[in-house]
Amino acid sequence: MATADGVNFVPAASESGGLKRGISWTGAFWIASGVPALVMFSIGSIGAKVGGPSWLVWIVSILFGFVQAFSYAEIAGLFPHKSGGASVYGAIAWAPYSKLFAPLSVWCNWLAWSPVLALGASLAAGNILNTLFAPSAPINTWRITLVHLDLLKAGLTLRIDAVFLIGAALLLLAFAIQHRGIGGTARTQIVLGLVALVPLLVIGVAPFLTGGVHLANLADLHPLALDAVGRILPGRYDMAGATAVAGGLFIAAWSTYAFETAVCYTREFRDPRRDTVRAILYSGLLCIFVFTVVPAAFEGVLGVGRVIAPAVLDAHGAVVTPAAYSGILAADINSGMGVAKAMADMLRAGAAAEKIIVALLVLAMLLAVITSMAGSSRTLYQASLDGWLPRYLSHTNASGAPVNAMWTDLGFNLAILLLSDSVFVLAISNVCYILFNFLNLNAAWIHRRDRPDWERPFRAPRLLIAAGVVLAFVNMGLLGMGADTWGAGTLIAGLVVAALILPVFLYRHYVTDRGVFPPSMTEDMHLDQEAAVRKASGLLPFLTVAAGLAVMVAARLIAVY
Repeated sequence: MATADGVNFVPAASESGGLKRGISWTGAFWIASGVPALVMFSIGSIGAKVGGPSWLVWIVSILFGFVQAFSYAEIAGLFPHKSGGASVYGAIAWAPYSKLFAPLSVWCNWLAWSPVLALGASLAAGNILNTLFAPSAPINTWRITLVHLDLLKAGLTLRIDAVFLIGAALLLLAFAIQHRGIGGTARTQIVLGLVALVPLLVIGVAPFLTGGVHLANLADLHPLALDAVGRILPGRYDMAGATAVAGGLFIAAWSTYAFETAVCYTREFRDPRRDTVRAILYSGLLCIFVFTVVPAAFEGVLGVGRVIAPAVLDAHGAVVTPAAYSGILAADINSGMGVAKAMADMLRAGAAAEKIIVALLVLAMLLAVITSMAGSSRTLYQASLDGWLPRYLSHTNASGAPVNAMWTDLGFNLAILLLSDSVFVLAISNVCYILFNFLNLNAAWIHRRDRPDWERPFRAPRLLIAAGVVLAFVNMGLLGMGADTWGAGTLIAGLVVAALILPVFLYRHYVTDRGVFPPSMTEDMHLDQEAAVRKASGLLPFLTVAAGLAVMVAARLIAVY
């Protein structure tokens, strides 16, 4: 089949095995349409961390993400035969300089995306239970504690409760949908997207039209500060205030940058040279709208909140009973379990309509789960083909679905679903995501230096490539300063999790493959010294990594918690 550019691609019907070319950019757009629902995952926790400026944090973060998308769109177009997303395309830039940077990029991308399954299923289950039953109902209070993990974080446990059981059922449903292949997944996402995203869009727009938004709530731009018993104080933009805002921008990136998943399906586009850039840019425009209006409406209606009951302290000043709040600071909104109900309340549509709206918002969370499984499983699949991860992950079923990678995603997330603190999981995941982001924004200029004459279906303006590099370092600063606002040791824990790829890759490369990359990867890296590819960046990639780490460490040292 010839494209408008005259580039030949094998039609889906003639492909035997592997992924199949079964969608256009609109299919990828609908698969990625689960990304806007990620606003519900951390809208409460960011508001409770940052306070008044939280709605601006979302806007700044999504604009960062949109600028970065142009770099991802360019490098994806270089490899129309690959799936798996920006990390796979970026890994090829880093591989000639170090065999370790490339698998780190792919691994961090998967660790960022895969936990969406567990987090989305957990929040969906929690919102279902919070809407249908009182907090004191037996279904909400019973649990079986398996293991205490206080060494990782105080109060963290592995447990089985109603949230786990309902969440596990939702994960199995997402797996069943994915099992039919990319075409069936895209059709399901279109239905879910239309049904579930419309209420989210209405929730963002309607309060502005009906007068439900109180402008005073949006005008207070002081960062959040609390006294010893939890009373709300007007914060200042000193280093403590800047650290809180950095923490908000850090965790918002996990949601707002995520529409880059639209390029995960390049190998399954009918015309990858045309579809890739359209998929990511149109997905980005949708996200700009949602991540702007929904947080602004949410804070405009609810406000940051006020103290209902101050904290109770013991004789040594330790908190015995935490403070209780209204507004965004309320415990069920901070945890995410009451976000859907709070959003439904914003429309003031009555009790019956509220339950319908909550149900639709839960579908939006399921939409995000399906989006994540589609993208993260293809990252595992392509990383296996390229020689970074174990071989078994490259198996596909008759429908072209990467089924072994999907089973791995499912098992990993069932384990995560046992954890009692979803925000902790999100923060660890985002440490990995920022590392992926840094490596792949810099991959854009490495590809330009090393592959200057390659055809680029989309060539980003040089200014946007440069802006992406600047944002890569900004993100490393947010990582250093903001990660530990979500719990002491979050940064170190995330770096340790990221480093787990090293023994996995070393075993695959030196034991399984005996130090030789698979032929397809060798061709992609052009290790045969093809004239069109040159190793022209010298020491710059290593200096870039050193500078990024220096920014991260410096930001951590000046942060005030």
